[in-house]
Amino acid sequence: MNPVLFDTAFWLTTLVIVVLLIAAAFFAGSETALTAASRGKLKARADRGSRGAGQALRLTEEPERMIGALLLGNNIVIILSASLATGLLTRMLGDGGVALAAVVMTALVLIFGEMLPKTIAITYAEAVSIRVAPLVRTVIMVFSPVVSLVRALVRGILGLFGIRPDPAAPVLALRDEILGAITLGHSEGAVEKEDRDRLLGALDLSDRAVEEVMRHRRQIEMIDADRSPDAIITQVLASPHSRLPVYRGSDDNILGVIHTKDLLREVDRLVRGTDAAPDGIAALDVAKIAMKPYFVPDTTTLDEQMREFLKRRTHFALVVDEYGGLKGLLTLEDILEEIVGEITDEFDVVDKDSRIARTGTDEALVDGAMTIRDLNRAMEWALPDEEANTVAGLVIHEAQTIPAEGQVFSFHGFRIEVVTRRENRITRLRLRRL
Repeated sequence: MNPVLFDTAFWLTTLVIVVLLIAAAFFAGSETALTAASRGKLKARADRGSRGAGQALRLTEEPERMIGALLLGNNIVIILSASLATGLLTRMLGDGGVALAAVVMTALVLIFGEMLPKTIAITYAEAVSIRVAPLVRTVIMVFSPVVSLVRALVRGILGLFGIRPDPAAPVLALRDEILGAITLGHSEGAVEKEDRDRLLGALDLSDRAVEEVMRHRRQIEMIDADRSPDAIITQVLASPHSRLPVYRGSDDNILGVIHTKDLLREVDRLVRGTDAAPDGIAALDVAKIAMKPYFVPDTTTLDEQMREFLKRRTHFALVVDEYGGLKGLLTLEDILEEIVGEITDEFDVVDKDSRIARTGTDEALVDGAMTIRDLNRAMEWALPDEEANTVAGLVIHEAQTIPAEGQVFSFHGFRIEVVTRRENRITRLRLRRL
């Protein structure tokens, strides 16, 4: 081979090709690191004072602009390095140098310009992101005019096909990423089932309405204001609840909500107070001591309602439908139970078999009023809850009728048998996963 070919131009060209390959590795690794880095980890490091993490976090807020600049830079250096290698090898080997240049540059770019930097970047995503962020920021500023033009062109082409980027997509994607991470952590044993349920329950509050967790009006214990004071006091003492709605005439005519402490204070005033009534307890009027009722629409989300409870400093609300009719009752405890699970105190009647009883590995005897969400939590099932809130509601929705006792259905991968029915309510069902 002619030594003249290895002149200054040869070595300068080779040096430029090496520099361009290093630049290609930088662009490829930076893109991988910044897209793979956890925004949560970057935010944590930025809060601890890392300037690089803060810059990397800001870069990831505009992924389209960042990726556009890095891809533009990567393509420029790869094409330029391939052109220089082709010219260099053609000078040395003639026309045969074109094919050799293609093979050599493909191997070099694949190994040193793509796989090696991307492997390092995806392994140490946050660390690499922090180090490359200042340089990437400069690259974006340099290529900004060209990138803006290309982005406009791409959006125009997408528009021809009716595709419009959703501005809310990154926020929704972040939420889905959190949900997926929690579920994946549980499946891999890193997150306990109870922790998973609490985290997912807290995240789901904004997607669920109060009607999904309220106590239905048939289950509400109320006080008739026209009953005798003795009967009212007996009812309140026998009740496990500290707050009870008061009505007159019809249970749609709610006068207020009475608290047991307020009732006790009024009884004490009438019996032992300085202005005690001559008739004693017979003078008790529960309507006068009842608190003003707080009504909420059944479509309010649990997240919003919890904030309202905290702001109003109350724990009790009556749920009404679109026509203003009483639909149910909701407490702050009901919302908290969606996060932490069932909460009981010394006055609650606890019967572990009342709502669900396992009768096999994938079989259970279930109360019809049990919510599908609670059943899925307890049994690790995935019954859909889009069309109904309770298990009985799901059966009625699928059957399109109120089934009789003994009827058996198969849907959503389950065999469901109606065990007991009371009037028009399905009270007990047997479910077995097929």
